Formats: sequence, structure tokens, C-alpha cells
Amino acid sequence: MKKLALTIFFDSFVLMLLGLVIILSASSTYSSIRFDNIFYLFNSHVSKVIIGIILMILFSFIPYELYKDYSKAGILLMALVLFLTLFFAPQIKGAGRWIRIGAFSFQPADVAKLVLIIHLSKLIEDKGELIKDYKNGFIYLFFWIIIIAGLIFLQPNVSNAMLVIIIGLLMMFVGGANIKHLLITSFSTLGIGLMFAMFIEHSRERIVTFIHALKYGGDMNLQVKQALVGLGSGGLIGVGIGNSKQSNLFLPEAYGDFIFAILGEEVGFIGSVLVLMCFLVFFIAGIIVAKKAKDTFGKMLAFGITVSITIYAFVNVAVATGLFPTTGLPLPFISYGGTSLMLLCISVGILINIALSTIVDNKFSALDDTVETVNINNNLSGTIEN
Repeated sequence: MKKLALTIFFDSFVLMLLGLVIILSASSTYSSIRFDNIFYLFNSHVSKVIIGIILMILFSFIPYELYKDYSKAGILLMALVLFLTLFFAPQIKGAGRWIRIGAFSFQPADVAKLVLIIHLSKLIEDKGELIKDYKNGFIYLFFWIIIIAGLIFLQPNVSNAMLVIIIGLLMMFVGGANIKHLLITSFSTLGIGLMFAMFIEHSRERIVTFIHALKYGGDMNLQVKQALVGLGSGGLIGVGIGNSKQSNLFLPEAYGDFIFAILGEEVGFIGSVLVLMCFLVFFIAGIIVAKKAKDTFGKMLAFGITVSITIYAFVNVAVATGLFPTTGLPLPFISYGGTSLMLLCISVGILINIALSTIVDNKFSALDDTVETVNINNNLSGTIEN
């Protein structure tokens, strides 16, 4: 498990270092024009990466069992914060998703997602076999999923809300929920979510444009078109780091949600596949940690964190390659960001602690077995002598 913990740490670290390199290239032109300093966004991201690594190390030493005691208070607090966000968050591009406290701003949805994973892990452990019972187990867990996802949806943040539901249902599936309950709930919830998404202008436009492009061909939107141009320009080995043309404002906000296109342009198909392999390694290592964790809470928490990060990476890449409608979700560890990067690092720190805690627990178990064996041998020796 120690090797798994190190694998998770260095895999995340490498992805963040790669993110720094690509962000420097992707944001230089924009930073020069907007802030008269080509390093402006890069410098900002460097500080966030440093803080993120510190948080990752810090949380890797905090016993993950402590979170169980505060999960109920945490989920109630996040529900309240998300509710207040609907009224007090400033509108940016038609959505109120950020809360600013002095010079510090954060996106409550990112925090709520992690808190929900923690709370669901505790509930799955507490309910045990009752999770198979719809009234006494299943519906109680799903209540928290729909509350958090619903408040995120109303911001509006449709893509994040949908992924929160998917992650929550996957955790319930692994936790032993009845397949029939899951299927009925999944189809009905996602169906209702899509229906309401059609009432939100920017979501409806993205969905309709995506369906139209699939049916009749053509471009989905400017960002996807320019992203595909960038990915195609990269060829097999890429045009080289710092030589991207799409980052010269052809691809809007290239350092954010569509950074995978710049990455593909500069490091090519081979480099892009290697990056995807890093996410695959993270997924495999995280699932093994979940499987070997010493208790149900640790298993579910490790699974939820691992699947959450992997799904967000998959969706981001799918959007950049035109396989999914535009969502506005960052590429984990690589995209420019603040709250999302901090929460990612905290999540990875928790995952590492679960792996390290399993090592300690196994050592104590082995020690107990040794002591018990010694006692048995001593008793036998005493009996023989008598």
C-alpha cells in the first residue's frame, strides 16, 4: 500500500507539473494582452499549485476516520452555502457559482462534492445491508444526492449537478444498493434533469447544437471547432512545447476547460495518450486502495474520490474532442484553477491517508498475531513441562 500511496502522489504531482508547463504556453498571449504581463496567469497558478501540494501532504497525515464525526454537520453546512449562493453569488456568464470573501473566492460546488462523498461513505457504512431496502436505506442516501445536486443545478450548473448524481449513484451501486432501485432512479433522475436543462438557455443551446452536429454534421461551437483544429495540428508528436497557435486567442480561454486541446497540439497524439495513461494509473491505484482499505468508510471514500477525479478527466477530454456537449468542467490537475485544484489536492491527500492507514493497521494486526503466537507457544511449553 505504501507503493500505491507514492504512486498516487507522484502521478498527481507529475500531472500538476505538466499543467504548469501547458498553462504557461496557453495563457501567455492572453496574459500579455489583458494584464501586460505574459506570466500573470502562470504566476497565479504556480502559487495555487504550491498551496495545493502543501494541502495534499497535510491531509495525507490527518486520519480519514475523523471525517465521519463531522460529515452530517458538513453536508448541512454545504447545503446552506449552496442555497445562499443562489441569492448572493455574482452572476458571471449567466450563472452564480462563486462566493467571494474579501480577496478570497471559491466555488461551493467543488467543496460540496467532496463533502457529499464523505457523507455518503459514512451513510453506506452505517446502513450496511439496509441500503438494499428502498424506504429504510436507499432513499435516505439518495435524498442527500438530490439535495446537493439540485442546489448546484439551480445556479445553474447543469454539468456539475449531473456528474454529482452519477458519482453518488455509482457509490451506492458499489455500496450494495439494489440494481432495480438504481436503474429506476438513474433513468428517472437523469431524464428529469435533461428536461429541466432544456429550460436553461445556455444548456439548451449546447445540447441542441450537439445533437444537430451529430445528426447533420458541422461544427458544434467555436471552442470545439478550434479545439479539434489544435488536436489535429498536433499530429503524432506535436508541434513542441510553447509552439501552439491555438493559444494565440484562436481558442477562447485555452488555459481552462479546453487545455487538453493545447496539450494535444503541443505534445501530439503520443503525449496525449501518455497523459491519459497517467489518469488510468491514478484510477487503478485508487481502486486498489479502495479494495484494500480497512473499513467500509475507507473503501467507499477512496472509491468516491477516485471515480470523481477520473470521471471529470474523462468528461473534459470527451468535450475537447467533440464527443460530449460543452460542459465547462476543468481537466483535473492540469487546467488553470483555484478552488478545483485545492479540493483535488485535499482529496488526493485523503486518498493517500487511507492507503497509509491500511499499512499501519496491517502492521498492528501482524504484531497482534505475533504476540498471540508467542503466548500460545508459552502456554504449550508450560503445559509440557508440567
